[in-house]
Amino acid sequence: MAIVAQTANKEELRRRIFGAVQEMYAEVAACPAKGFHFPVGRPACEYVGYPTAELDSIPSTAVESFAGVGYPFDVNVIRKGDTVCDIGSGAGTDILIAALKTGPTGKVYGIDFTDAMLEKAAENIRMAGLDNVSVIKGEAESIPLPDSCVDVVTTNGVLNLVPDKSIAIQEIRRILKYGGSIQISDIVLGRDLSEKSRNNPQLWAECIVGAVPEARYLELIRKAGFVDVTVLNRKEYFEKSSSDSTKDVARQYGAIAITLSARKA
Repeated sequence: MAIVAQTANKEELRRRIFGAVQEMYAEVAACPAKGFHFPVGRPACEYVGYPTAELDSIPSTAVESFAGVGYPFDVNVIRKGDTVCDIGSGAGTDILIAALKTGPTGKVYGIDFTDAMLEKAAENIRMAGLDNVSVIKGEAESIPLPDSCVDVVTTNGVLNLVPDKSIAIQEIRRILKYGGSIQISDIVLGRDLSEKSRNNPQLWAECIVGAVPEARYLELIRKAGFVDVTVLNRKEYFEKSSSDSTKDVARQYGAIAITLSARKA
């Protein structure tokens, strides 16, 4: 990954963050075996809790570029016939699993802004032979779907990469039907980072600097109009990192993965 210069200008910072994140995940799509500072692929899936039977039921090329941080399906809110949206759908691991859970009478949308991931997901959908799944280019802060159109929103290791989390969470609420559910796995912190670190786009792509303390994360969800906000589990996700420096930073700031559920009131 190219080195990205720091900036204190918010709009320029947002642009550089998105560029750094796109570059990182384009590499995950194209070269999943390369080795990254975060867990990738089937070993990552197994570590965070994906059942073997689910992984075996979808193309291996979807699993090989998995870069999520948890198993959001632990929430168990997807029902047959549901419409589901996955924010940051990557190579398609979660949209394909969601499609199997919602069945042929349901519909699954994957939203991603990295072209390489969108292309790989589209091919994995074709290989899986599923016609109730589609991918759309878009961002979490401006989801290209109409109001109140989905029953469940799922996202896995994505909101920590989004500069304005409150807008992204409000967008998630906007596209949900009333009473609809969210299932989220994401990175949160035990303590906050310095402003200098937060202004470094390179560090945002590293998955820790963009995260916020857990209490603040949950408060953002409640303030957006969600109820029954419940953390199901917490995991020392970065202990599986191949980078000692990443492990050290994660320990320093108490960075962990959580999986949570909530409902639109």
